[in-house]
Amino acid sequence: MTNSVIDPIRKQIVVAASQEHAFRVFTQNLDAWWPREHHIGKSPMRTSIIEPKQGGRWYEIGEDGSQCDWGTVLAWEPPRRLLLTWQITAEWTYDPAFVTEIEVLFHPDGATKTRVELEHRYLERYGQAGAQIRTVLDEGWNGTLVQYDQAVRKLA
Repeated sequence: MTNSVIDPIRKQIVVAASQEHAFRVFTQNLDAWWPREHHIGKSPMRTSIIEPKQGGRWYEIGEDGSQCDWGTVLAWEPPRRLLLTWQITAEWTYDPAFVTEIEVLFHPDGATKTRVELEHRYLERYGQAGAQIRTVLDEGWNGTLVQYDQAVRKLA
């Protein structure tokens, strides 16, 4: 049986920063804005990291030193585009065989603002849990992007 397509999650936020700064905070300062409660490791999250290269890892390090992958970097195109895999299942565990994608585009809006567009796609790969997971992720991205905007301002 083929799963029906589930609309991607699409978010947009305008941040008060240059394109370069917006990209840098999203990627190199992930730990400054990613919610601590949004982790899948057994230990509470100490830090979150995106390795700055195509093929890099996207992962968390727990307070106990353990590492837990979230996905990989498919495209690293500073300061305009980032494409990540999200390999977290409906059971909130990492599975290297499971892949959805998150694409983030950074569009300059004058010299002091950047429009950040995020799309989380291929949610139908969650199967029967797809609609429920989409709702959870949609709400999660809302709050997470607010924290990102706050970090952009704080790190200016």
